[in-house]
Amino acid sequence: MPKRWSKKWSGQLSNSDTPTLALMSAMQEELSCILERLQATPVQVGSRTYWQAQWMGQPVVAVLSRIGKVAAATTASCLIEHFGATQLVFSGVAGSLDDRVQVGDVVIASELMQHDMDASPLFPKYQIPLTQKSLFTTNELLTQELKSAAVQCQQEIGSNMQTQGMWDLLGLANKKIGLHEGLILSGDQFISSAKKSEALKLSLPQALAVEMECAAVAQVCDDYGVPFAAFRIISDKANDTAHLDFEKFIQTVAAPFGAHVIEAFISNRAGSR
Repeated sequence: MPKRWSKKWSGQLSNSDTPTLALMSAMQEELSCILERLQATPVQVGSRTYWQAQWMGQPVVAVLSRIGKVAAATTASCLIEHFGATQLVFSGVAGSLDDRVQVGDVVIASELMQHDMDASPLFPKYQIPLTQKSLFTTNELLTQELKSAAVQCQQEIGSNMQTQGMWDLLGLANKKIGLHEGLILSGDQFISSAKKSEALKLSLPQALAVEMECAAVAQVCDDYGVPFAAFRIISDKANDTAHLDFEKFIQTVAAPFGAHVIEAFISNRAGSR
Protein backbone atom coordinates (compact mmCIF):
# COMPACT_ATOMS: atom_id res chain seq x y z
CA MET A 1 0.00 0.00 0.00
CA PRO A 2 1.60 3.32 -1.01
CA LYS A 3 2.47 5.67 1.82
CA ARG A 4 0.47 8.91 1.63
CA TRP A 5 2.70 11.96 1.73
CA SER A 6 1.42 15.10 3.47
CA LYS A 7 4.52 17.27 3.72
CA LYS A 8 7.46 18.32 1.62
CA TRP A 9 9.87 15.55 0.59
CA SER A 10 12.72 15.36 3.10
CA GLY A 11 15.31 13.87 0.75
CA GLN A 12 16.23 10.63 2.55
CA LEU A 13 17.29 8.99 -0.71
CA SER A 14 19.39 11.92 -1.87
CA ASN A 15 22.80 13.22 -0.83
CA SER A 16 24.87 16.32 -1.46
CA ASP A 17 26.93 14.72 -4.23
CA THR A 18 24.24 13.10 -6.40
CA PRO A 19 21.21 15.01 -7.73
CA THR A 20 17.77 13.46 -7.54
CA LEU A 21 16.66 12.37 -11.00
CA ALA A 22 12.94 12.26 -11.87
CA LEU A 23 11.79 9.81 -14.54
CA MET A 24 8.42 10.51 -16.15
CA SER A 25 6.24 8.57 -18.57
CA ALA A 26 2.65 9.15 -19.65
CA MET A 27 1.53 5.54 -20.09
CA GLN A 28 1.53 2.62 -17.69
CA GLU A 29 3.32 0.26 -20.09
CA GLU A 30 6.25 2.67 -20.33
CA LEU A 31 6.55 3.14 -16.58
CA SER A 32 6.13 -0.57 -15.79
CA CYS A 33 9.20 -1.47 -17.86
CA ILE A 34 11.25 1.01 -15.82
CA LEU A 35 9.83 -0.13 -12.46
CA GLU A 36 10.75 -3.75 -13.29
CA ARG A 37 14.39 -2.66 -13.01
CA LEU A 38 13.94 -0.95 -9.61
CA GLN A 39 13.34 -1.97 -6.02
CA ALA A 40 11.19 1.06 -5.43
CA THR A 41 9.08 2.36 -2.55
CA PRO A 42 5.71 3.87 -3.50
CA VAL A 43 4.59 7.22 -2.07
CA GLN A 44 1.13 8.63 -2.78
CA VAL A 45 0.80 12.39 -3.37
CA GLY A 46 -2.61 13.51 -4.55
CA SER A 47 -3.77 11.12 -7.26
CA ARG A 48 -0.23 10.03 -8.30
CA THR A 49 1.99 7.24 -7.03
CA TYR A 50 5.65 8.20 -7.01
CA TRP A 51 8.27 5.44 -6.85
CA GLN A 52 11.46 6.20 -4.89
CA ALA A 53 14.63 4.17 -5.39
CA GLN A 54 18.38 4.11 -5.61
CA TRP A 55 19.36 2.93 -9.09
CA MET A 56 23.08 2.16 -9.40
CA GLY A 57 23.71 4.80 -6.75
CA GLN A 58 21.47 7.37 -8.44
CA PRO A 59 18.55 8.68 -6.31
CA VAL A 60 15.49 8.29 -8.56
CA VAL A 61 11.80 9.15 -8.39
CA ALA A 62 9.71 7.56 -11.16
CA VAL A 63 6.10 8.44 -11.88
CA LEU A 64 3.25 7.98 -14.32
CA SER A 65 2.33 11.54 -15.30
CA ARG A 66 -0.81 10.44 -17.16
CA ILE A 67 -1.69 11.88 -20.55
CA GLY A 68 -1.89 15.54 -21.51
CA LYS A 69 -0.20 18.84 -20.74
CA VAL A 70 -1.98 19.69 -17.46
CA ALA A 71 -1.43 16.21 -16.03
CA ALA A 72 2.26 16.34 -16.97
CA ALA A 73 2.74 19.85 -15.60
CA THR A 74 1.16 19.11 -12.20
CA THR A 75 3.27 15.95 -11.92
CA ALA A 76 6.48 17.81 -12.79
CA SER A 77 5.70 20.50 -10.21
CA CYS A 78 5.15 17.86 -7.53
CA LEU A 79 8.43 16.13 -8.41
CA ILE A 80 10.29 19.39 -7.87
CA GLU A 81 8.36 20.70 -4.85
CA HIS A 82 7.76 17.49 -2.87
CA PHE A 83 10.61 15.24 -3.93
CA GLY A 84 13.37 17.74 -4.52
CA ALA A 85 13.99 16.55 -8.08
CA THR A 86 16.91 18.47 -9.54
CA GLN A 87 16.78 16.89 -13.02
CA LEU A 88 13.81 15.56 -15.05
CA VAL A 89 13.82 13.10 -17.95
CA PHE A 90 10.69 12.16 -19.91
CA SER A 91 10.46 9.04 -22.07
CA GLY A 92 7.58 7.80 -24.18
CA VAL A 93 6.15 7.55 -27.69
CA ALA A 94 5.27 10.11 -30.33
CA GLY A 95 3.90 10.44 -33.85
CA SER A 96 6.23 11.39 -36.70
CA LEU A 97 5.86 14.71 -38.52
CA ASP A 98 8.83 14.24 -40.84
CA ASP A 99 9.14 11.73 -43.68
CA ARG A 100 12.70 10.96 -42.58
CA VAL A 101 11.50 9.94 -39.11
CA GLN A 102 10.10 6.42 -39.33
CA VAL A 103 8.19 4.15 -36.95
CA GLY A 104 10.71 2.62 -34.55
CA ASP A 105 13.09 5.57 -34.71
CA VAL A 106 14.17 7.62 -31.68
CA VAL A 107 13.78 11.39 -31.48
CA ILE A 108 15.79 13.28 -28.85
CA ALA A 109 14.27 16.69 -28.07
CA SER A 110 16.53 19.71 -28.46
CA GLU A 111 13.54 22.08 -28.39
CA LEU A 112 9.88 21.78 -27.41
CA MET A 113 6.81 23.81 -28.34
CA GLN A 114 3.08 23.75 -27.51
CA HIS A 115 1.49 23.62 -30.94
CA ASP A 116 -2.00 24.36 -29.58
CA MET A 117 -1.00 27.55 -27.72
CA ASP A 118 -2.62 30.53 -29.43
CA ALA A 119 -3.36 33.68 -27.43
CA SER A 120 -3.26 35.90 -30.52
CA PRO A 121 -3.75 38.75 -31.13
CA LEU A 122 -2.69 39.52 -27.56
CA PHE A 123 0.49 37.49 -28.03
CA PRO A 124 2.13 35.89 -31.06
CA LYS A 125 0.87 32.44 -31.95
CA TYR A 126 2.67 29.64 -30.01
CA GLN A 127 4.13 32.10 -27.48
CA ILE A 128 3.43 31.32 -23.81
CA PRO A 129 1.76 34.50 -22.52
CA LEU A 130 3.96 36.80 -20.40
CA THR A 131 7.12 34.74 -21.02
CA GLN A 132 8.16 35.93 -24.50
CA LYS A 133 8.93 32.25 -25.19
CA SER A 134 7.45 29.80 -27.65
CA LEU A 135 10.38 27.37 -27.72
CA PHE A 136 11.86 25.69 -24.66
CA THR A 137 15.37 24.31 -25.07
CA THR A 138 16.33 21.09 -23.30
CA ASN A 139 19.40 20.87 -21.07
CA GLU A 140 22.48 20.32 -23.23
CA LEU A 141 24.31 17.91 -20.89
CA LEU A 142 21.27 15.76 -20.09
CA THR A 143 20.34 15.65 -23.77
CA GLN A 144 23.82 14.52 -24.75
CA GLU A 145 23.75 11.81 -22.07
CA LEU A 146 20.40 10.55 -23.38
CA LYS A 147 21.68 10.60 -26.94
CA SER A 148 24.77 8.56 -25.99
CA ALA A 149 22.55 6.00 -24.23
CA ALA A 150 20.24 5.75 -27.25
CA VAL A 151 23.20 5.20 -29.58
CA GLN A 152 24.41 2.37 -27.31
CA CYS A 153 21.01 0.67 -27.43
CA GLN A 154 20.29 1.31 -31.11
CA GLN A 155 22.00 -1.71 -32.64
CA GLU A 156 21.29 -4.15 -29.81
CA ILE A 157 17.55 -3.49 -29.76
CA GLY A 158 17.34 -3.53 -33.56
CA SER A 159 19.17 -6.85 -33.76
CA ASN A 160 17.00 -8.39 -31.04
CA MET A 161 13.83 -7.30 -32.81
CA GLN A 162 15.11 -8.74 -36.09
CA THR A 163 16.09 -12.05 -34.47
CA GLN A 164 12.71 -12.41 -32.77
CA GLY A 165 10.88 -11.59 -35.99
CA MET A 166 9.13 -8.66 -34.30
CA TRP A 167 9.85 -6.15 -37.06
CA ASP A 168 8.16 -8.49 -39.56
CA LEU A 169 5.22 -8.93 -37.20
CA LEU A 170 4.78 -5.17 -37.05
CA GLY A 171 5.14 -4.76 -40.81
CA LEU A 172 8.60 -3.22 -40.48
CA ALA A 173 10.74 -5.79 -42.30
CA ASN A 174 14.51 -5.11 -42.17
CA LYS A 175 13.93 -2.08 -39.95
CA LYS A 176 17.02 -0.14 -38.87
CA ILE A 177 16.47 2.22 -35.94
CA GLY A 178 17.19 5.84 -36.83
CA LEU A 179 18.23 8.48 -34.31
CA HIS A 180 17.13 12.10 -34.72
CA GLU A 181 17.48 15.28 -32.68
CA GLY A 182 15.33 18.38 -32.99
CA LEU A 183 11.97 20.01 -32.29
CA ILE A 184 9.14 18.01 -30.71
CA LEU A 185 5.63 19.46 -30.48
CA SER A 186 3.15 18.93 -27.65
CA GLY A 187 -0.59 19.54 -27.55
CA ASP A 188 -3.78 18.26 -25.96
CA GLN A 189 -4.73 16.25 -29.04
CA PHE A 190 -3.85 12.76 -30.21
CA ILE A 191 -2.91 13.54 -33.81
CA SER A 192 -4.51 10.71 -35.75
CA SER A 193 -5.57 12.19 -39.07
CA ALA A 194 -3.57 13.05 -42.14
CA LYS A 195 -5.35 16.42 -42.28
CA LYS A 196 -4.15 17.47 -38.81
CA SER A 197 -0.70 16.07 -39.40
CA GLU A 198 -0.30 17.94 -42.68
CA ALA A 199 -1.49 21.17 -41.06
CA LEU A 200 1.22 20.88 -38.41
CA LYS A 201 3.86 20.09 -41.02
CA LEU A 202 2.81 23.16 -43.01
CA SER A 203 2.83 25.57 -40.06
CA LEU A 204 5.88 24.12 -38.26
CA PRO A 205 7.96 22.35 -40.92
CA GLN A 206 11.00 21.99 -38.64
CA ALA A 207 9.11 19.72 -36.21
CA LEU A 208 10.14 16.06 -36.13
CA ALA A 209 7.43 14.58 -33.90
CA VAL A 210 4.27 15.33 -31.93
CA GLU A 211 3.03 14.12 -28.54
CA MET A 212 0.97 15.42 -25.59
CA GLU A 213 3.21 16.26 -22.60
CA CYS A 214 6.84 17.32 -22.91
CA ALA A 215 6.54 21.01 -23.81
CA ALA A 216 4.41 21.53 -20.69
CA VAL A 217 7.04 19.80 -18.53
CA ALA A 218 9.71 21.93 -20.19
CA GLN A 219 7.76 25.06 -19.25
CA VAL A 220 7.55 23.96 -15.59
CA CYS A 221 11.26 23.13 -15.53
CA ASP A 222 12.04 26.51 -17.07
CA ASP A 223 10.01 28.21 -14.33
CA TYR A 224 11.96 26.37 -11.62
CA GLY A 225 15.35 26.43 -13.33
CA VAL A 226 15.53 22.62 -13.33
CA PRO A 227 17.36 20.79 -16.17
CA PHE A 228 15.05 18.78 -18.44
CA ALA A 229 15.57 16.32 -21.28
CA ALA A 230 13.23 14.07 -23.25
CA PHE A 231 13.21 11.38 -25.89
CA ARG A 232 10.41 9.76 -27.82
CA ILE A 233 10.18 6.53 -29.79
CA ILE A 234 8.09 6.90 -32.93
CA SER A 235 4.99 4.71 -32.67
CA ASP A 236 3.03 5.97 -35.66
CA LYS A 237 2.95 8.46 -38.51
CA ALA A 238 0.40 10.76 -36.82
CA ASN A 239 -2.10 10.04 -39.59
CA ASP A 240 -5.29 8.05 -40.14
CA THR A 241 -3.58 4.75 -39.19
CA ALA A 242 -2.13 6.05 -35.91
CA HIS A 243 -4.71 4.35 -33.68
CA LEU A 244 -4.08 1.01 -35.44
CA ASP A 245 -0.31 1.10 -34.88
CA PHE A 246 -0.24 2.55 -31.40
CA GLU A 247 -1.16 -0.10 -28.79
CA LYS A 248 0.66 -2.99 -30.40
CA PHE A 249 3.80 -0.95 -30.92
CA ILE A 250 4.02 0.52 -27.42
CA GLN A 251 3.80 -2.90 -25.76
CA THR A 252 6.14 -4.70 -28.15
CA VAL A 253 8.79 -2.11 -28.91
CA ALA A 254 8.52 1.31 -27.32
CA ALA A 255 8.15 0.46 -23.64
CA PRO A 256 11.03 -2.07 -23.42
CA PHE A 257 13.23 0.01 -25.74
CA GLY A 258 12.64 3.19 -23.72
CA ALA A 259 13.44 1.44 -20.44
CA HIS A 260 16.61 0.02 -21.98
CA VAL A 261 17.76 3.51 -22.98
CA ILE A 262 17.05 4.85 -19.48
CA GLU A 263 18.98 1.94 -17.95
CA ALA A 264 21.98 2.69 -20.19
CA PHE A 265 21.68 6.38 -19.28
CA ILE A 266 21.79 5.55 -15.54
CA SER A 267 24.60 3.02 -16.01
CA ASN A 268 26.76 5.54 -17.87
CA ARG A 269 26.28 8.01 -15.03
CA ALA A 270 27.24 5.41 -12.45
CA GLY A 271 30.38 4.61 -14.43
CA SER A 272 31.42 8.24 -14.60
CA ARG A 273 31.19 8.81 -10.84
